[in-house]
Amino acid sequence: MLNIKSINLVAVLLVSLTVTQLQGCAVAVVGAGAAAAKVANDRRTVGTQLDDQNAEGAIAYQWSKSEALKKEANLRADVYNGVALITGQVPSQALLNEAIQGAQRVEHIKKVHNQLRVGEPIGASQQATDIWLASKVKTKLVADERVPAMQVRVVVQNAEVFLMGRVTNQEATAAVDIARHVGGVERVVRAFEII
Repeated sequence: MLNIKSINLVAVLLVSLTVTQLQGCAVAVVGAGAAAAKVANDRRTVGTQLDDQNAEGAIAYQWSKSEALKKEANLRADVYNGVALITGQVPSQALLNEAIQGAQRVEHIKKVHNQLRVGEPIGASQQATDIWLASKVKTKLVADERVPAMQVRVVVQNAEVFLMGRVTNQEATAAVDIARHVGGVERVVRAFEII
């Protein structure tokens, strides 16, 4: 038999559970809204955005067919408007060539920016630093009104910053200037499509 204390405890638990679930929904709604705003404000068509995303997966699939690439390389593919930026580290020129050929096999890819480095893959510490650097660069781009930050993709590998997107020459120049002045950045590489 339930007493008043038990009923009150159950009521409090149900209210708490409901509030928690509603907060989760609010986060999901806000997240979905932000994603929709990004898609709507992108200079690429929605179809191109989807093709680019699928191409990134297709490149990763091509690489996954090679045991040597899976075990010995640190690879990343970013695709923007059919242009693939390939970054990371491979232990040999032969594996570098294999990685680039894999990317070139993907149907949607019009051009490949090869920014692979021959050398040992970077460790977890450097990867964490790269994530932090990417965050700093993105924050600076958002804060600067000269750059449409939603149009610029920032990729960081071993303290090298790679910038992609469809931008004007003035926007590209401003983005590169901003990225160069972020502490810890060793080099900035433009992979923009100038419109």
